[in-house]
Amino acid sequence: MKLRLARRSLSGAVVVAVEGELDLFTAPFLRDEVRDAIKQDGAILVLDLTSLSFMDSSGLSVLIEAWRLATSEGGGVTLAAPQAPVARILRTTGLDRRIKVYPDVDTAILGHPE
Repeated sequence: MKLRLARRSLSGAVVVAVEGELDLFTAPFLRDEVRDAIKQDGAILVLDLTSLSFMDSSGLSVLIEAWRLATSEGGGVTLAAPQAPVARILRTTGLDRRIKVYPDVDTAILGHPE
């Protein structure tokens, strides 16, 4: 499978680890996981991008949708440890100005506004 997801609760946040490639074909899986995570576990969401090797515009759309859903529920989204190609996309599109990016999961959890 091109995309693997793992979800866990940590320090009051729900962390979704995203591994592999996030593209037109795999984005719906992350979209479903994020919606379920926010519904079941709360609206403080950290997306752990440590093992995400590729992301296209479909992946960006999922990140924006996650941010909108989480903030509408009184929470938010932070991103942890994107690899260089993914970080470059976040910077190029300006999404890193809307969704904060942190070097690791623990810092991303601490970065959520109360």
